[in-house]
Amino acid sequence: MSDILEHIEAGVMTLTLNRVDKKNSITSAMYGLLADSLAKAKEDTSVRVVVIQGHATIFSAGNDIADFLHRPPTTGEAPVFRFLHGIAAFPKPIVAAVCGPAVGIGTTMLFHCDLVYAGDNAAFAMPFVNLGIVPEAASSLLVPQMFGYHRAAEALLLGEPFMAEAALEVGLVNKVLPPTEANDYAQNVAKKLAAKPLSSIVETKRLLKMGQMDAVHARMDEESVIFGRMLGEPAAKEAFGAFMEKRRPDFSKL
Repeated sequence: MSDILEHIEAGVMTLTLNRVDKKNSITSAMYGLLADSLAKAKEDTSVRVVVIQGHATIFSAGNDIADFLHRPPTTGEAPVFRFLHGIAAFPKPIVAAVCGPAVGIGTTMLFHCDLVYAGDNAAFAMPFVNLGIVPEAASSLLVPQMFGYHRAAEALLLGEPFMAEAALEVGLVNKVLPPTEANDYAQNVAKKLAAKPLSSIVETKRLLKMGQMDAVHARMDEESVIFGRMLGEPAAKEAFGAFMEKRRPDFSKL
């Protein structure tokens, strides 16, 4: 069975992260599948809304570290960046249901979704600094806009988790629900959107985002260049080595 499940019904394409045994950590191949599905949904006139969801216990632990180290995204053509540019530019509504941990890109992809519904067990984290790298998905631009500078600095410099209620307070999520209800709630919202005139929905979304789309893509490109460079530097090597060896990293000399 695929690690990304794609299902289309009544105008809604549902993309389910389906690697629960690996905490829905995302591989390069999975990013490719997600990017391909979004590209298909963009062109398919029968698809009016996309839902991205995980399991009631886990949304995503972020990158699969072993796969990430084996296939590092060192260029802008890497599947992860193709997915991120695709989700940022996607013209139709994207609804996300998030339960359990949402780490790294598990959080940053949500800044490009239009509506986000979280289980009360959701825990968001952007620990890029802790891995010796920098944020991606234009989160260095979008997090300060949404959170305010000081909360953004706390989230991105410390990289510590924040829970669903805090995400609701800063506007990252629209509603907090019991974990067993989040996916169904997102589906019901998607059905409401799918019943509306698509041209009005698409134009309204375009108007909402038109003031910053160029800046978002430019920031993604800038982040990807720095991200790729820092992957080869000592801090990242220490961080990822410590992760694989299940020890605490030592940055005292870096």
